[in-house]
Amino acid sequence: MSQAKAFVFDAYGTLFDVFSVTKKCEELYPNKGDQISQTWRKKQLEYSYLRQMMGNYQPFSQVTRDALRYAVKEAGAELTQDNEEVLFEAYQQLSVYEEVPQVLKDLKAEGITLAIFSNGSHDMLDPLVKQSPLAKYLDYVISADDIKQFKPTPASYNHALNFLELSRENILFMSSNGWDISGAKNFGFHTAWINRNDLPVEQLNLHPDSIYADLSNLTNWVK
Repeated sequence: MSQAKAFVFDAYGTLFDVFSVTKKCEELYPNKGDQISQTWRKKQLEYSYLRQMMGNYQPFSQVTRDALRYAVKEAGAELTQDNEEVLFEAYQQLSVYEEVPQVLKDLKAEGITLAIFSNGSHDMLDPLVKQSPLAKYLDYVISADDIKQFKPTPASYNHALNFLELSRENILFMSSNGWDISGAKNFGFHTAWINRNDLPVEQLNLHPDSIYADLSNLTNWVK
């Protein structure tokens, strides 16, 4: 992968741990925090797919709020306005995975352009990145919201390609989400699946170019 000029990362689940909100969910809803956190993420993804298919787009920030409202109701609890704001704010302060800062630092030292490309809207992504230790290593934060096309549509990946002004073969795209890797591979990006949960490859005949348990070995691509 010596021709790689940009490493592009999905944000949620790849660099940032979406389940780091579980603690705050548990504080507000004792004995229901894990259930709420898991359902919140599940419905967040489902609602983005559904809105894309229905042609009824809303920014990821709204999708995230709608998913939270469903998750709390499913758990048999009540979501007050105050609790919604507390939990939404927690989503803007997600923890980064342990290995990520050093990996980005090492890649930056190799002269690689580093970017996030996420379904997240900038009102979610920008505060998240700013409060993290990653901001100083990232060159760009690219949002699918710019063109109102959620991943995994080809148009969304094309937006990232146009933004970076590079050829497909010059981009390595990484995500912890198998569906995202399939979408990027289908578009023509080189892909590395960060398979943090040891899941099987999606059965779509779009096998990732590489599979890693975390980001630790990514520097192999530039050696």
